[in-house]
Amino acid sequence: MRRLPVYLLLDTSGSMRGEPIESVKGGLQALVASLRRDPQALESVHLAIVTFDRDVTVQVPLTPMEQFQLPDFSTPDSGPTHLGLALEKLCALVDSEVIRSSEESKGDWRPLLFVMTDGSASDSAKFKMMVPEVRKRGFGIIVACAAGPKAKKAELQPLADQVVELETLDSSGFERFFEWVSASVAMGNKSMGTSSQVLLPPPPDDVKPTVL
Repeated sequence: MRRLPVYLLLDTSGSMRGEPIESVKGGLQALVASLRRDPQALESVHLAIVTFDRDVTVQVPLTPMEQFQLPDFSTPDSGPTHLGLALEKLCALVDSEVIRSSEESKGDWRPLLFVMTDGSASDSAKFKMMVPEVRKRGFGIIVACAAGPKAKKAELQPLADQVVELETLDSSGFERFFEWVSASVAMGNKSMGTSSQVLLPPPPDDVKPTVL
């Protein structure tokens, strides 16, 4: 069974402290439970979580769903949002973890990337430098979620194939977002090998596609 690598990059900066980060954790629990109920996803999906604030932390390297354990991450009181450094770490992970196809064997399916932030990159120069490097890694789809009123949607557009917007940082919004991520991973898993593009389900009403 060929693997489908799925990477989640999650903002854990100080503005996510409290209810927002607890809502993210609840959404992740629902995501993992949903993927484990899907027999095909359970066999092929491998999930990784990277968090970013002033530091970038690989909370979980690429791990099969049957072995996946949610980490108990936290947020600092304040500090910068190093999304550029997170993209640099992501590229290193993809280079080391994703098995590429060769003449002798088929490697992993094209990886999927979901990025969630409630602000903008503090390291904007690094972010701009890393965007083309991420695009070189051949992701099947890159989705960015601009969460809350302070998220800079336009800054995410060069990185992502699709930018979606959450108006609030409450549990309902994050639950719906991660439900959609789960459905997107499941649909992407089923469309691998049958289409040149990864198909995504329509976002729910409170996960709005961004039109720039």
